Amino acid sequence: MKRFCAALAILLAIAQPALAETAAKALFGAVSTPFPNDPIAVGAYSKGCLAGAQQLPETGPTWQAMRLSRNRNWGHPDLIEYIERISAKAATLGWNGLYIGDMAQPRGGPMNGGHASHQSGLDVDIWTLPAMDLTLSREQRENLSSNNIRSNDQRSLTSAWTENHYYILRAAASDPAVARIFITPPAKIWMCEHAPAGDRAWLHKIRPWWGHNDHFHVRLNCPKGSTLCQPQDVIPAGDGCADAVWWVTEALEPQKPDPNAPKVEPQGPLTLADLPKQCRAVLSQ
Repeated sequence: MKRFCAALAILLAIAQPALAETAAKALFGAVSTPFPNDPIAVGAYSKGCLAGAQQLPETGPTWQAMRLSRNRNWGHPDLIEYIERISAKAATLGWNGLYIGDMAQPRGGPMNGGHASHQSGLDVDIWTLPAMDLTLSREQRENLSSNNIRSNDQRSLTSAWTENHYYILRAAASDPAVARIFITPPAKIWMCEHAPAGDRAWLHKIRPWWGHNDHFHVRLNCPKGSTLCQPQDVIPAGDGCADAVWWVTEALEPQKPDPNAPKVEPQGPLTLADLPKQCRAVLSQ
């Protein structure tokens, strides 16, 4: 923490208008090592950074990190520990473990492509492809793709979905460190239909969202004592099952343009000035 505060004080004392207006994804994407510090998740999931990141080992007893060339297998220690826990659990639920997709960059922050979030070291994408082979080479991890569990019409699941997916997602959501999990809407509906009456408390953390048809996205709560971490809004009460139906019905119908809707101005990429001031220190060395 002392190193972090000292770096911040120096940077705030020096005017850096050009740096502040540079696209943050270019700055964070160019750094290949973590900021040396105690672990600190800074800011929001979609507008933040990470000090003291830890790297998930490329291969563990019950996981393999995929797409290693991206150098996105970094996170807060809470995230590393979670991956160890849930992959070990998956190994008891029909798979040999988990294939781990993008986590965060070495210093978090915006990425050059693929995500708006994953910036504070508390997000991880877990492939829906059953991880049966944990001896994949680096080349295989670059070329292998996950499987698609959503049908082409976006209203149902493909044959790639199995009960093991359900049990693994239930275990993933039941972990107290988890804030929410994003998954393709038909999967949420399937789980709502099959979860027994006495075992539904975890369902409210499963949130339907576009684009999560070949992985599920786990987001952790802010670590205990992390005063610089900005949590997301609290999930509404209830299991969310009634609301999930909208995603496979009305949401897929053609929408009529609203002539009275205000014009939405295109937004440019986040700059360093858009992020918490502490993120300048994270880039300082």
